Amino acid sequence: MKRFIPFLLIATTLLTACTPQKPQDDGKIDIVCTVFPVYDWTRQIIGDSNNTNLTYLLANGSDLHNFQPTADDIIKISSCDVFVYVGGESDAWIDDILANAQNKSMKVINLLDVLANDVVEEEVKEGMHSENNSNESEYDEHIWLSLENAEKCVSAIYNNICSVNSENYALYTTNTETYIDNLAKLDEQFHELFDDNTQTLIFGDRFPFRYFVDDYNLNYYAAFTGCSADTDASFDTITFLAEKVDELNADTVFAIENSDCTIADSVIENTKSKSQNIAVLDSAQSVTSQQIADGLTYLSIMQKNYNILQEVFQ
Repeated sequence: MKRFIPFLLIATTLLTACTPQKPQDDGKIDIVCTVFPVYDWTRQIIGDSNNTNLTYLLANGSDLHNFQPTADDIIKISSCDVFVYVGGESDAWIDDILANAQNKSMKVINLLDVLANDVVEEEVKEGMHSENNSNESEYDEHIWLSLENAEKCVSAIYNNICSVNSENYALYTTNTETYIDNLAKLDEQFHELFDDNTQTLIFGDRFPFRYFVDDYNLNYYAAFTGCSADTDASFDTITFLAEKVDELNADTVFAIENSDCTIADSVIENTKSKSQNIAVLDSAQSVTSQQIADGLTYLSIMQKNYNILQEVFQ
C-alpha cells in the first residue's frame, strides 16, 4: 500500500528555477525534523543551546502519511544544516528536495538507514482487513514506538549535530546521556510489566505498535495495518476480533489517539458479554505545537501508554 505524496508544482519551481535562499540567516545552526518524536529527541539533545534553530515540520498535527510540504517547508529543508526524517514510503517527497538542496554539506539523517536490520515490514495478520492486495512489502515507519530504537536514533542524531556544532559538545553530551538513561529506565519498566509473559493486545483500529510489541514479546490482533487509510473494517474482521476477545477472555479492546472508536465499539458489541472497556494508546503521530507548549514530550506519551497498559495487565 503505497502513499506517494504528490510533489507540489511550486516545489519544483523553487528547487529548479530559482535557488532558494536561507531565510534570515542569523548564524545559528538550523535543524529540521519531520515527525514529533524525532523533533522531541532533537530538542532534548540541544536543550537550552542558544545557537540553534529547531523546526518541527508537522507542528499543525498532520499525520506523516498524508503530509504535504509548503513552499516554506521546502526552503527550510533545502537550506538547513541538519535534516532528520524517518525515511519510509510516506517520505518519498523528500528525495526531490534533497537532490536539489541548496546546502550541499547538509547532514541528512534517514532513521530507517540508521536502524538498518532492526527495521521490520508491515505485517498483515490473521483476520486483519487489508487494502493491499499485492505481494509488495512495505517497511513499517513507526520506528519511534520502540524505546530501544529511540536510544539508537538519539545517538545518531547526537553524533550528527555534534559534527556541525562542536561548540556545544559538552552540553549535547550531558543532555544525551541523561535522556538515553531516561529512555532505558522506561524501557525497563515495560519489560518488568510484561515480565516475559506473552500478553495479547486486540486493536479495533490501525496498528502502528509493531516495534513496541516486538520489544516486549507481545502478541496482537488488529483491524488494520499501521499505515492503513481504511476507516471501515469488514464484517469478517470485526467478527474475528470479537471472537478473539471471547477466546482470550480479554476485558479491553484498544484504539489509538484521535480515533472515534467506532470499530472498537463494533468489536465489543459482537462479543458475548459486550462489556469490555476501550483503552486508547498514543502513537505520537499527530502532535501539535500547542500540545508541545502545554508540556507534551515523547517520554510523557510513552509513560502514559505504560500507565494505561499497567492498569490493563496488572
